[in-house]
Amino acid sequence: MINHEHYMKIALAEARIAAENGEVPVGAVIERGGEVIAVAGNEREEKKDPTAHAEIIAIRLAAERLDAWRLSGCTIYVTIEPCPMCAGAIYQARIERLVYGATDEKAGAAGTLMDIVRDDRLNHQVEVEAGVMAPESAALLKTFFSSRR
Repeated sequence: MINHEHYMKIALAEARIAAENGEVPVGAVIERGGEVIAVAGNEREEKKDPTAHAEIIAIRLAAERLDAWRLSGCTIYVTIEPCPMCAGAIYQARIERLVYGATDEKAGAAGTLMDIVRDDRLNHQVEVEAGVMAPESAALLKTFFSSRR
């Protein structure tokens, strides 16, 4: 059995690093067969790039490391439910499983506002497990945004 909390703790560590760098604290980890393939945190502010979400960066790193755009057999762990852009990238990369922490009531595209990754009209669906270490993920975001107000 996969220890989802182990990988989510790594994602949370990346989210904390992102927060220290003035980024919204989101972290992502991609693993396959028990091996960490890629880790990333948000870098939108640093890179001045609206696509520099943790998930997108992790997918790019994993594709480069595996020398393939299809990330078959991979699981992506994210501290918050992916937005539509990231959910689309997870689908496009053919990632097998998505595990996320906190739901996103404003932009969640893996079951909350929409469900891009499990849309049966598409030619690939992603297995989803929500709520892994959700209180820790939500608290990190809450603390970050409270300090900005």
